[in-house]
Amino acid sequence: MAYRVIQWTTGNVGRRSLRAVIENPLYELVGVYSHGPSKVGKDAAELCGLDTPTGVLATNDVEALFALKPDVCVYNPMWIDVDELCRILEAGVNIVATAAFITGRWLGEEQRARIRAAGEKGGATLFGSGMNPGFANMMAIVSSQVCNRVDQVRVLESVDSTGYDSWETEVNVGFGKLPGTPGLVEAAAKTTEVFSDAVELTADALGVTLDEITFDIDYAVASADNELGYATIRKGEITAVDGRWRGKVGGKDLIVLRFQWLKGPNVENGFDIKHGYFIDVIGMPTVHTHVLLVPPKDWNEENYMGLGMIMTAMPAVNAIPHVVAAKPGIVMQHELPAYGAKGFARG
Repeated sequence: MAYRVIQWTTGNVGRRSLRAVIENPLYELVGVYSHGPSKVGKDAAELCGLDTPTGVLATNDVEALFALKPDVCVYNPMWIDVDELCRILEAGVNIVATAAFITGRWLGEEQRARIRAAGEKGGATLFGSGMNPGFANMMAIVSSQVCNRVDQVRVLESVDSTGYDSWETEVNVGFGKLPGTPGLVEAAAKTTEVFSDAVELTADALGVTLDEITFDIDYAVASADNELGYATIRKGEITAVDGRWRGKVGGKDLIVLRFQWLKGPNVENGFDIKHGYFIDVIGMPTVHTHVLLVPPKDWNEENYMGLGMIMTAMPAVNAIPHVVAAKPGIVMQHELPAYGAKGFARG
């Protein structure tokens, strides 16, 4: 029997998740949750760009969704709401999430304990993933399988994010601000703190207890105005960021998760975007991997950021069968069996 699925929100990532659920014969879409009134009553197909109506209409009635007895909720808001997560889990509904959740470390132990207890009460499981953090970190963990010594694990995301419009959150990383703005580094650390989850995930997979997890960041400013369409970064304002989350043992970096994000063509200091994901496990042997993700020939969107939304959605959607079968509480990526894009292969 197909897994009964409810989709929670239909924003940038949620639309891709919703479409994938509708198109996969392993899944049966039974409900769609909408925060705001503008999408309530609309067919799921309309909300994700499909032509054939599904008969499933979006609602903001949470109890009505639970009454449908779903197996799993695909949870895709921009940020997690711990109260929502606990409510869903206590109703006995498993969750696969992309909303800034990998291990829950960044939420603090009290909130993580709440989630774990809610899952145990409802007999349900929470799993979080995405592209980065998420899939990229699993690539590093899998790469370490061929090593008999690991000196350092490094994951770099180096991308031109000009076409990605999430300005209200990206401002907090530093874009559009002046270097030296009070609280600049602290705001960037808070906004990207989910990367510390991925540091913890990698350390756990390696069987290592970290002494500490730290954050540092560098900035590059615009050499001329960058008109992004959704915002303008003026000359002298921050237009590129280079951040590192570091897991340390004995004062040395064991795990380094690094992100380089650029917005606009005009940048000082020769900021070099390498394009893609660069995963290095340094040890015996050293394993270097460059992951470059490109659209298929039938891609019809203006830029690659839509592809990024698909890449964010699918590690969670494809995990559904294993999350439904997992123990209640919180499950991490390396605790699940290996899985692929089951149900999506095309002849």
